[in-house]
Amino acid sequence: MTETRQQTQPAGVVRRGVHRAWLVAAVTLLALVAAAAFRSTTGALFEPLEAEFGWTRAETSGAVTANLVIYGLVAPFAAVLMERFTLRKVVATALVLVAAGSGLTTLMTAAWQLWALWGVFIGVGTGMLALVFGAVVANRWFAARRGLVMGFFSAANACGQLVFLPAVVQLAAHEGWRTAALLVAVFALAIVPLLAWPFANSPAEVGVAPYGASPAVAPAPAHDAASSPELESSPMGAGTALREGKRGEARHEDAEQRGETPHEVVQREKAVQREEAPAVVRRNAAVEALSVLRESLRSRAFWILLFTFWVCGWSTNGLMQTHFIPAAHDHGMPATTASGLLALIGVFDVIGTVASGWLTDRVRPWILLVAYYALRGASLLTVNALLAPDVEPPLWIFIVFYGLDWVATVPPTVALCREHFGAAKSSVVFGWVFASHMVGAGVGAFLAGWGREVSGTYMTAWLSASLLCFAAAASLFFLPRRRAV
Repeated sequence: MTETRQQTQPAGVVRRGVHRAWLVAAVTLLALVAAAAFRSTTGALFEPLEAEFGWTRAETSGAVTANLVIYGLVAPFAAVLMERFTLRKVVATALVLVAAGSGLTTLMTAAWQLWALWGVFIGVGTGMLALVFGAVVANRWFAARRGLVMGFFSAANACGQLVFLPAVVQLAAHEGWRTAALLVAVFALAIVPLLAWPFANSPAEVGVAPYGASPAVAPAPAHDAASSPELESSPMGAGTALREGKRGEARHEDAEQRGETPHEVVQREKAVQREEAPAVVRRNAAVEALSVLRESLRSRAFWILLFTFWVCGWSTNGLMQTHFIPAAHDHGMPATTASGLLALIGVFDVIGTVASGWLTDRVRPWILLVAYYALRGASLLTVNALLAPDVEPPLWIFIVFYGLDWVATVPPTVALCREHFGAAKSSVVFGWVFASHMVGAGVGAFLAGWGREVSGTYMTAWLSASLLCFAAAASLFFLPRRRAV
């Protein structure tokens, strides 16, 4: 009797009512927070580094630009690597790179070392932990509530900002910037053991269906050829996977009539898949990612999504996240006060992004993006006039609004990638769209820093970002209309 109860308990259900997908999502969120912890604190370290080493604002912001560009360009290749070498291995490598890059900054003595550590080590590491990672997890583990889950993953940036930014500023001011850098390194390493459990590469690995899907149609195991991620992520493989999926559904139709438990159904399906699996042609990760890019470049939707997310990166990570604290300091505001405001943006970012995920499940994504970019452009017209030594009520209004709008663009953009390019290619397509986001962030960070060096003010940076946001909103009216997938 005890044995029967154990067999009817699916491996992916930890306790009654708790699906393994939610535990995987929790670990994913922590990994994304670790990556965001570094990106959200660079602006707070500009002045301590410049004071100790005598570096210019162009040199420090240039290192951030290298980080953002490499971070973005790694993302689409990371999506393929996750399919090829499993999520667990790629994420563990990424966390170690982030920890090494942050920790080794305590030993640097030259500007090129800052560029190497911030740009290459942390750029590659955080690129592997970009929102593409979140999109892969959401697509694999969730058949329902996918938009909401992407909202939580998008909010990871805000969580890193909220949790780490005040701590980093305080540590930099009282204990030194090296202690602040070590904090990020230790946090990244602390997440690695969680990849053994409760994290899992796919629902099939633990014998369950994705959250919201019928247990009787659980996916085949991640390393079986018929359901190989490499096969599914390719255009030809998508059709093969679809045919195999239909055959699997047909075999499950009478499962309940035979009295099989969900776990027994999954085990039987594994045996069938192993017998029927065709040979899989493995493709190089770079070739696979570039192949998807080449096909996507023929689509007008892809160019529009590239442009809008490029603007998103310019106006958030590039401008606001990197330069808000120095810009506020130019107006006489203490760095601790400015960092507190940026952390508060993170609080409302969590609310806004989760709400955007909820809305994405209910409202056409392109309509949401039009509203988000237009309102962001309007708010950026006011920021230069609102900054002052003290925080006045209008600045509070700006902080709340900008926080709500910060990365609310992510869930609708992920949904549009899936809608226009299909589930099989959507993760890699979003990787390239996300790359444009971070290239935009890098360009925005560099030009804002260069403009500040030349003119002594950030006024041009605010105005140019505003105009770009209005252009992004207008471009979405030219997006082809498709049904959601």
